[in-house]
Amino acid sequence: MSNAIVPDSEHRGLVAGLPQRLRDYALLARFDRPIGWWLLFWPCAWGLWLARGGGQWALLGWLLVGSIAMRGAGCVYNDIVDADLDRQVARTAQRPVASGRIGRKAAWLWLIALCLVGLVVLLQLRLQAQAVALGSLALVAAYPFMKRITWWPQAWLGMVFSWGAPVGWIALRTDHWEVLAALYAGAICWVIGYDTIYALQDREDDALVGIRSSALRMGSHVRGGVGGFYVAALALWALAFWLLRQDGLALLALLPAALHLGWQVWTLDPVDGGNALARFRSNRLTGALVAAACFVVGNA
Repeated sequence: MSNAIVPDSEHRGLVAGLPQRLRDYALLARFDRPIGWWLLFWPCAWGLWLARGGGQWALLGWLLVGSIAMRGAGCVYNDIVDADLDRQVARTAQRPVASGRIGRKAAWLWLIALCLVGLVVLLQLRLQAQAVALGSLALVAAYPFMKRITWWPQAWLGMVFSWGAPVGWIALRTDHWEVLAALYAGAICWVIGYDTIYALQDREDDALVGIRSSALRMGSHVRGGVGGFYVAALALWALAFWLLRQDGLALLALLPAALHLGWQVWTLDPVDGGNALARFRSNRLTGALVAAACFVVGNA
């Protein structure tokens, strides 16, 4: 198996079976690591389902396709911008652009191709949702530079990866902004928590090359910090539910997600990269549990 396949690839056999050139493009868009597009997609489902879109399966499918394409495009853009930094970090040194296996011009063309897929998805949304979706582009463009200027690039990523919540909500309705605001703010806190866990894998290399992260900022208090952001996320999601339906029983829909997030924090080992990666990936389940809660509360 080529050493170009990074250690945290989830589909090593599938990716290894591709011709080298196609494999590099798949790796560049992180098609071997679907956790990223799941984490981008779930807030879309939250917004859609909490807005009483339980039967909008075609729209949900388009949002999934858009999440896959735009997450891939974001990764390509990130690797173009971060190529010099990636060469200095063990986990990222073999990325296609950083290693030179794909040139910058070819990477830009791949980025454009993925954005064209995103454009097809965009055209499936009503005009208001299209405008909201396009509003994320400025956040996406600025993200790779955040790790150079702030200890909290995870907060910026939170705004980017939670953007699907307003897109899903506004695809169906343009009222109850307070519900959407609480849902979106909770999603940002969730992203800060799980991406801090992800950043634990790179703390030593990041410190050496000058990359900033919340994992480094929290230091020895990282478990408490992640736990605090998860508690804030749950409180804000509960607020969104309450503002939509003043029914205490509706809040119980968040209990499975709360238990799962509690398990993440309780079992997190900040010095074990494998443990951190597993806890990070488990947020695919967290997203599904919150989606189920939104479906129940929004459509009951």
